[in-house]
Amino acid sequence: MIIIGVFGGTGSGKTTIVNQVLSKFASGEMLVISQDAYYKDNSEISYEERCLLNYDHPNSIDFELLYTHLKDLKKGLSISQPVYDFKIHNRTKKTVKISPKKVIILEGILIMNYPKLRSLLDLKVYIDANSDIRMERRVNRDISERGRTPKEVINRYITMLIPMHKKFISPMKLHADMVVENHKNTPPNIESLLQKIKSMLG
Repeated sequence: MIIIGVFGGTGSGKTTIVNQVLSKFASGEMLVISQDAYYKDNSEISYEERCLLNYDHPNSIDFELLYTHLKDLKKGLSISQPVYDFKIHNRTKKTVKISPKKVIILEGILIMNYPKLRSLLDLKVYIDANSDIRMERRVNRDISERGRTPKEVINRYITMLIPMHKKFISPMKLHADMVVENHKNTPPNIESLLQKIKSMLG
């Protein structure tokens, strides 16, 4: 089994690039694990309080559970992955059963901030995009997919996302085995990444 970590700032295009990679391989070969499914359960506090939490800080992620699940998949075991609802800022009561595959792609902005998790990765890929492009993508996504208002998204981007990117995400680029540039609204060149994955698969 090969585990590939895909990371980078919010709006850098991680999910788009992961989907492009998936489209080049047989459907049964790969599975994607998203860091976003592992936001901590905050059922003990109100929705209003949950709205104020910093979801771009490593403390917001249940890294130990994510690490345990990846280790179980590597052992050939199935997992029950949490289901997170961004509209309520919390996990739901549901889980999704996920079985191991030949290649696991772990994607998320903070996955490199947990050394034990980082140690499981066979290939670490940083998606690089400039701040203006990332903000535009983030605003569009959160309004259309997550029920946020433009004011809410822009305020969170300026007060939380930019400082967290500088502190926790950008510095992790030094751990990358490969960097994919994605600064424009055009399909990035992922040929080198595809060739690397194919060579790892043998």
